[in-house]
Amino acid sequence: MLDWLFSDPLPTGSPAPDFTLPKQDGASVSLSKLRGQNVVLVFYPGDDTPVCRKQLCEFRDQWAEAAKRNAQVFGINPAGAGSHSKFQQKYHLPFPLLVDAGQKAAALYHAKGLFVKRTVYLIGPDGVIRYARRGKPTPADVLAAAQ
Repeated sequence: MLDWLFSDPLPTGSPAPDFTLPKQDGASVSLSKLRGQNVVLVFYPGDDTPVCRKQLCEFRDQWAEAAKRNAQVFGINPAGAGSHSKFQQKYHLPFPLLVDAGQKAAALYHAKGLFVKRTVYLIGPDGVIRYARRGKPTPADVLAAAQ
C-alpha cells in the first residue's frame, strides 16, 4: 500500500515506458516518436518553486551541451498548461513542460507521490534507460550518459 513512498527509480538498462502527454501549448509529445534521440525527463514537484526553478534553469543554462548530445529535455509535473506556460516564459526555458494530469507518467516512472518525486532519467536513442536518479543531479552528470 505504501510502495509508492519507498519505490526506487526504474533501473538503468530497462526499456522506458511509452507515454503521450500534452505540452504547455496543447501539442502532444509521445516518447515513442522521439526514438533516435536522447531524451531527458525531469519529474519535478512544482512550477516556480525554489529547487524546481534552480533545477530546470540549470538545464536551460546547459542547453548547448544538451543539443550537442542530441538530447531533448522535458520537464514533467501535474500542473496545468497555464502554470507551465508562465513558468517557461518567466525563466526562458528552451524546452517544453509536459502536463501529467493524475501523475500517470509519473506512476510509470516511479515518480508518483503525494508530491511528484524529483527524479531525472536519460533515455537513449534505442528507448532504453541510461540514467535514473532521484534528487537534483547536475545536467553534466545526466548528459554524460547520452550516447
